[in-house]
Amino acid sequence: MACDLTTGRTRACYDSVAGIKAVYFADYGTMGAITYDITNTDVISVIASGDFFQYDLKGNANTYTEAITKQVDNGTASFVQTLQFTLPKLTKSASKELKLLMYGSPHVVVQDYNDNYLLMGLINGADITSGGMVTGGARSDLSGWTITMTAEEQTSANFLDDASVISGLISAVQEAP
Repeated sequence: MACDLTTGRTRACYDSVAGIKAVYFADYGTMGAITYDITNTDVISVIASGDFFQYDLKGNANTYTEAITKQVDNGTASFVQTLQFTLPKLTKSASKELKLLMYGSPHVVVQDYNDNYLLMGLINGADITSGGMVTGGARSDLSGWTITMTAEEQTSANFLDDASVISGLISAVQEAP
């Protein structure tokens, strides 16, 4: 793999916003063949199958970050992908689903407020690494869950940039009860 730079970058416009609109979970290994171009675009062009479960998010407590870990002496590099989100309102059915989410290592598609779609845990899946249930103390405190998921991958999260892949993802979403 060539490590030569291919382009520069001009100063970006001030037309983006922060935050996560939704996350989509697919059980690990259920997305079938995934086609992406790691050399040129890093964009996923095909997701063959998979049932996705959509979780709508709102508020400032929902973030996605990637940390680059490079060990020069060892000749290795990896990307630690971290998703933090809050799910307000305690319910029995949500508690059951979060247990299932915790027991698995799903693939996660993160949709931000700029309508970027990123696939977290492409090869290794993502795991809940911390979080828990909160009942709050004051009437306006959180009564719900705070969740942190982490994935460690060889490459940065890939964008789902093709309209047909995004529409296929949305059409594969299983309806909430």
